[in-house]
Amino acid sequence: MARKYIDCRDYPSDIKCTVALSADTEDELIKAVVQHGTKVHGYSDTPEFREKMRKAFKDGTPPA
Repeated sequence: MARKYIDCRDYPSDIKCTVALSADTEDELIKAVVQHGTKVHGYSDTPEFREKMRKAFKDGTPPA
């Protein structure tokens, strides 16, 4: 199974977040993304937010 990731550096913001999250499954990754997105970035956990994040997932691991 291919690893998936999402990297906050791809979405510049005022807080200049440099967190990158990766996991072996999309379900595991979305759980981590929702936790980070709601706690750090103030997003609401909605179906729309989850779908938007899933579409932003990339294959592999984040660059160093």
